[in-house]
Amino acid sequence: MVWDHDKRDLPTHAAQNGGVSVDSGHARLHELGYKQELKRDLSVISNFAFSFSIISVLTGITTLYNNGLRYGGTVSMVYGWFLAGLFTMLVGSSMAEICSAYPTSGGLYYWSAKLAGRKWAPFASWLTGWFNIVGQWAVTTSIDFSLAQLIQVIILLSTGGKNGGGYEASKYVVIGFHGGILLLHAIMNSFPISVLSFFGQLAAAWNLLGVVVLMILIPCVAKERASAKFVFTYFNTDNGEGIDSRVYIFVLGLLMSQYTLTGYDASAHMTEETKNADKNGPKGIISSIGISIIFGWGYLVGITFAVTNIPYLLSDENDAAGYAIAEIFYLAFKSRYGSGVGGIICLGVVAIAIFFCGMSSVTSNSRMAYAFSRDGAMPFSSLWHQVNKQEVPINAVWLSAFISFCMALTSLGSIVAFDAMVSIATIGLYIAYALPIFFRVTLARKSFVPGPFNLGRYGLVVGWIAVLWVATISVLFSLPVAYPVTKETLNYTPVAVGGLFILTVCSWVFSARHWFRGPITNIDT
Repeated sequence: MVWDHDKRDLPTHAAQNGGVSVDSGHARLHELGYKQELKRDLSVISNFAFSFSIISVLTGITTLYNNGLRYGGTVSMVYGWFLAGLFTMLVGSSMAEICSAYPTSGGLYYWSAKLAGRKWAPFASWLTGWFNIVGQWAVTTSIDFSLAQLIQVIILLSTGGKNGGGYEASKYVVIGFHGGILLLHAIMNSFPISVLSFFGQLAAAWNLLGVVVLMILIPCVAKERASAKFVFTYFNTDNGEGIDSRVYIFVLGLLMSQYTLTGYDASAHMTEETKNADKNGPKGIISSIGISIIFGWGYLVGITFAVTNIPYLLSDENDAAGYAIAEIFYLAFKSRYGSGVGGIICLGVVAIAIFFCGMSSVTSNSRMAYAFSRDGAMPFSSLWHQVNKQEVPINAVWLSAFISFCMALTSLGSIVAFDAMVSIATIGLYIAYALPIFFRVTLARKSFVPGPFNLGRYGLVVGWIAVLWVATISVLFSLPVAYPVTKETLNYTPVAVGGLFILTVCSWVFSARHWFRGPITNIDT
C-alpha cells in the first residue's frame, strides 16, 4: 500500500486558495463535477466508525453462529474467519484504492462509470448501482430483523425459557418489533451529521468494548468449558442435512464469516461528509476490516470455549428455542449462579450493538440513495436527493427505512422467500463490490489514475484476486445446503440474485438505456 501525492495535479492536502483552506475531499468533489451539498464534518475516526458499526462482529457472528456450528463447527469458524478475512481485506484494499481516486457518496456505481469507459459507463453504472442499493436495503432488512428475533429470544428467556413456559412471540409480533426498530433508525438518521457522528463513534466503542467483555466473561463464568483441542481442531460433520463431504461442509460454514464482513462500503458512501475524504475514506475501509477481523476472531474463540454440546445448542427444544449463542450465555450464568439473568443482560449488550449496526446501515443506505437519485437513476429521483436545512438527505433516509420494512414483510408469507431475499445482502452486495474492481483491472487497466492512497504495482494483482474471490463465493454460497433437495431445502440464493440481475438488465434494455447516461455533474467543471 502506498500513500503519495495525487498524480492528477489535484489537491490532496488542505489547499490554500486566497488564504482560505480548501478541504482536499471538497476540492476533489468539485473536480468530479459535484456541488458540496452535504455537510463535510466527519473525521477519519467517524468515517471508520460507520463502517465498523455496520460490519459489527457482534451482529454477524451472533446472528449466524448456528450456521458455523452446524457446518464444520469450531474449525470452520476459527479458521474460516481468517480465510474470509484475508480475501475480504484484498477486496477492501482494491475498493479503497478506487475510493481515493473518486471520493463521492455514489461510491461503487460512480466508480464503475468512470472505470468502464465512455461506451460502457451508463450500463456499468446502472448495473452496479442497483446491485449496491438493493444489497444495502437487504443488509438493513437482515440486521434489523435479526435484532427483532433476538428481542423475541430475550423475552422468551426472561419469561422462563421454552421449557419453562416462556412467551414465544408470533411472526406478527416480530415484524412489529422490526418496524419499530426501523422507525427509530429513521428518526435518528434525521438528525444532523454531527449528531450521527457522535452515535457512530459511540457504536464503534460499544462494539469494541462489548466484544472484549463478552469474549472474556462468558468462558470465565461457564462451569463447563471446552478444551483448546476442541476449539481449534473439532470438525463437526453431524449437520443433519445429508452432507458428508468435509470440503463442502467447510465451504457452507464460511457463510457466517463472509456475511459478517460486509458493509464497509459505508466509508465510501460517507466521503462527501468526510474531511480529506480522498485519504480518510480509504483509511475507513481498511481499518474497519482489519480491526473487525482481529476482534471478531477473539469473540469467536472466547465464546466457543463455552461450547460443550453442539447438538443441544442447535436443538429447537432448548430454552432459547435453538438460538445457539443465546443458549450459551443463558446456560453459562444459570449453571454457575442458578439464574440466567446475567446471560440475558449479556444478550442485551449484543442487542444494543445490533441496534447501532442497523442505524449505521440506514445512514449508508440513504447516502447511496441520495447519490443514485442525484444522477437520475431512481424513480422520482428529484424527491430522493433533496436535503433539508441540516444538510441531511431526509427523504432518502425514510425511503430506505420504508423499503427495508417492506422487504421484511416476505417473512410473513414464507421464511424461505425471506431468506432468499436477504441472501442478496451477501452475494448481491459483493457483486457490487467486484464490478468496479473488475473494470479497474480490465477496461481501465492503463487509464486508471490513482489518488493519494494506492496499491502501487500490486494493484492489478490484488484486484484480480478480489474479483476471483467474489466469483468463487457467489458460486459456493449458491450450492444446496441440505440433501435431498426439495422446495423447502433448496438454496434460493441464485434465484434471488439471478432475479435481481434479470430485472436490472431488462429495465436497462427496455427503458433506462434511452435516458440514463450515468453520473451527471451538477456544476460546471
